[in-house]
Amino acid sequence: MLSKLIAPCAAPAALPSRKFMRQQAQSGLTLLELMVGITVGLLVVAAAMAALIASRGVAGAVNDASGMQLQAAHAMRTMGQQVRQAGSLYLRLNPGSAAAPVAFEAHAPAADGGKGFAPASDTLLGSSSAMSLGYHRYKEPVHTASGEQAQARNCLGGPANSSPDQRVESIFQRHGDQLRCGGNDTANAPQPLVQNVADFQLRYLLQDNTVPGDARIQYLAADAVGDGNWGKVQAVEVCLVLYGNEPVDMPAGSTYTGCDGSAVDMTAAGERARRMHMVFRSIFQLRSQGLIGTVL
Repeated sequence: MLSKLIAPCAAPAALPSRKFMRQQAQSGLTLLELMVGITVGLLVVAAAMAALIASRGVAGAVNDASGMQLQAAHAMRTMGQQVRQAGSLYLRLNPGSAAAPVAFEAHAPAADGGKGFAPASDTLLGSSSAMSLGYHRYKEPVHTASGEQAQARNCLGGPANSSPDQRVESIFQRHGDQLRCGGNDTANAPQPLVQNVADFQLRYLLQDNTVPGDARIQYLAADAVGDGNWGKVQAVEVCLVLYGNEPVDMPAGSTYTGCDGSAVDMTAAGERARRMHMVFRSIFQLRSQGLIGTVL
């Protein structure tokens, strides 16, 4: 009777076969899915590389522009300092006699084998691509030394205090793709001031007083100034063209306006092809203001 009252238990579910379990454990991506994934990955990498190349090109152009501006600022500051001092004279506070008036010491004759200074001939002498500047080098008492010291220096930081030169001389000239600075410091050869120079041109501003009451400023090239008029030059216009190091993707026939006002092709064949070019101009007035050689 007891066996009749107990309901028959349900038969246990059939367990999965070992073959079925092995198939589920080994399931993965199909060949098509794998190829799609690789293709998408390659597209992402290609887009990233294109963005990287573009950003590097922009960064290179920005670095070139910043570098050229820094170099031009340094060159203009150095040249401007020397041009503005050209023609400056020494104020003789102690003329040696109570009756003698205080005056400028215009001429400093050479002594002990050094260079002298004559304002009419040593203040400025130049060409279209080089200029030589000079001014009186004098010594004065300073609180840091027992003897008198010369405070004026040329673009090379010379001459030394022991030099017998009476003239501070700076010479700026283009040499290949460099703008070099030299002077009356015999211990040092001319040194590069800036690199990557595409052009360096100079013009000279001369005051025309031929019509009384109607003075005009003339922009003249070096050959038009003439030997007898260098002492009348009032200012110097400096034009400097620098080029970058990084090639730039620019349209064919891209140009810039050079120092002479003409269009210059930046895509022409050569070492400067497809390089960024920047033009810098400055006008510096001489200390003498065109009076050296005429009034003094």
